[in-house]
Amino acid sequence: MKRFKLNIIIAGALTLGLFASCSDSFLTSVPKSQLLDENFFKTEADAEMALVGCYDGYQRTSSTFGIYMVASVASDECFGGTGANDGRGFQLLDRLDKSQSPADNNIFNDVWSNYYKAIFRCNNLLQKLPTIPSWKSTDDSVNNVTKKRIEGETRFLRANMYFDLVRLFENVPLLTVPSVGIIPQANPSDVYKLIASDLTFAAKNIPANAYPKAQAATNDGRVTRYAAEALLARVYLFYTGYYGKDDLGVTKPEVLAGLEDVVASNEFDTIPYKKLWPAASYIPVPATNTLDKTGYAGKGNKEVVFAQKFNGTTDYNGNNDGNGWLVMMGMRSLNFSPYGKGWGACTVNPQLVNAYPSGDKRRTASVIDLVGENIQSLFNIADQREYTGYTVKKYTPTALPDGTSDTGGLKDFQVSQDQDYVLIRYADVLLMAAELGSPNATAYFNKVHTRAGLTAVATVSLSDIQTERRFEFAFEGIHYWDLLRTGLDNAANVIAAAAQTVKSAGIDDEVTYDVTKIKATRGFMQIPNTQITLSGGVLKQNQGW
Repeated sequence: MKRFKLNIIIAGALTLGLFASCSDSFLTSVPKSQLLDENFFKTEADAEMALVGCYDGYQRTSSTFGIYMVASVASDECFGGTGANDGRGFQLLDRLDKSQSPADNNIFNDVWSNYYKAIFRCNNLLQKLPTIPSWKSTDDSVNNVTKKRIEGETRFLRANMYFDLVRLFENVPLLTVPSVGIIPQANPSDVYKLIASDLTFAAKNIPANAYPKAQAATNDGRVTRYAAEALLARVYLFYTGYYGKDDLGVTKPEVLAGLEDVVASNEFDTIPYKKLWPAASYIPVPATNTLDKTGYAGKGNKEVVFAQKFNGTTDYNGNNDGNGWLVMMGMRSLNFSPYGKGWGACTVNPQLVNAYPSGDKRRTASVIDLVGENIQSLFNIADQREYTGYTVKKYTPTALPDGTSDTGGLKDFQVSQDQDYVLIRYADVLLMAAELGSPNATAYFNKVHTRAGLTAVATVSLSDIQTERRFEFAFEGIHYWDLLRTGLDNAANVIAAAAQTVKSAGIDDEVTYDVTKIKATRGFMQIPNTQITLSGGVLKQNQGW
C-alpha cells in the first residue's frame, strides 16, 4: 500500500480508556491536517481517503507480537527462542504458562490497543458513509456500486481484525459503532456472527472487476470479493471445528460455493513454491554486492489472494509502516546473505523438519538449516536461547553479500522490513475446498501436493488434508488454529509431544509442555492487565492466566 498518513479519522476520538493508555502520544497530539469529522465525509473522494486510513490502521496491527508469529510460537512448529539473556516472554507464549515469566502481564497491550484503534477507524467510516450527500437515500433499491464497494472493503478489514482478536483472546468487546465507552466482553459467538456477516456482505458487494487484477499483491493490497470468500471459509472452519457449532448464518454449501467461485475466476494459480518467499529465492552476487532477485515471484504473483502490505521505513518518528515482527524472526545478530539478522525468535522444532516427506521441496524453501548451509560456525550459539540448528526461512530479513542488511540505503533494519504477510494463498483456497467436500477435492489436493514434488494420490482423506496443511503452511500463522479446530485435547497433546532438548547459551535445555496448562487456557492468550485496569474491572482475565 502506498504510504498515506491519515490523521483525520480519529482526531480526539481515540481517547479510549479501554483501548489505549492516556499517556499514548497519539491520543494527545494535534492532527497535522485540519480535516476533521465536522468538515470531512462530504464527497466520495473523502470516503476513499478514509478507506485508505482503515488499511493504514490494519497495517499497524502488526507489532513485535504479531498474531502470525505468535501462532507459530504457540504451535508445535517453533520454540520461543530469542537471546539467551532476554526475558522469557516468548517462552510464556510457547508454553501458555504464566510461570515462565510471571511479571509479563502486558505482552499484548500494544496489540490490543492497535487493533481497537483500527476497528474504530472502520466503524467511523461505516457510520459516516450514509451521510455523504451524493449517497443519501431512503430507497434501499438504490445500488451505489462505489459506496457498497467501500463498505465491503471496510467490513472485510473489520472482520479480519475481529477474527484475529477473537482467536487470540476469545473474550473481547464487540464494538460496531465508533464508541469510546467501556463495554464488557461479548459472547464469542456474537463476534463470529458479525465476522461472518461482514465477510458475506463484502463477498456480495465488492464487484469482481473492482480492480484490474483480483490478486491483492498486484492491486496494492486491496480487498477483493475473492479474498472475502476465502476468509469466510477460514472463519467457518475454525468456528465450527473449535466450538462444534454451525450457527454463523452461513451454510457449509454456501461457504464451499464461495471457494469454488475463487477457483472459477481463473485469477489465481499455484506457482513454484520457492518463488513465493524472498529469502528462499534470492541469490547473493558478491561481485556487485547485490542480490539476484529474479527467482522471486514478487509481491505481485498469482498465488496471493490477500496480503497485508508493508513499506520500508526510514526512522522511528512515527513512520511505522514496516513489518514490525519480521525482525524478530531473523537469525540472532547474524547477517549471512541472503539471510538477514534479527533477534532469534521462533527457532524451528527439528521434529517438524524431520517430518517432511522425502523429496518435499517445501522443506528447504521454509527452513534455514544452519548446519547444512554452513552457517553454524559463524553463529554465536552462546547468545541464542533454544537453539535447534534451524530457523524460519519464509519470513526472515535479508542481507547483502557484504553483510549489511538489505533494507535500502540507510534504513534501520529494525523498522525497515517490508516483506508482505500473505494472509491467504490460493493453495489454501484449494485445500479448504477439498476439506469442505468439493467434488474436485482430489484434484485440488494433488495440485498442491504435486507442486511440492510429491506423487499424486488416487483419493484424498481428511487426514491427508490435515497433514498437507501442516507442511504447506508451516510458519504462516495457520497451523496453530488448524490444531485447535481438531479439538483442544488433541491440540494440547500434539503441542506437548513437541518437547525437545535444545541449547540455551550453548548448554542443554529441556523444553517441556504441561498439557494441563494448555488446556486451562483453552489455547487463548492473556488479556493485557493494563486494559483490565483501565476498564475498572469491567474486562475479565481469561481462564488459565
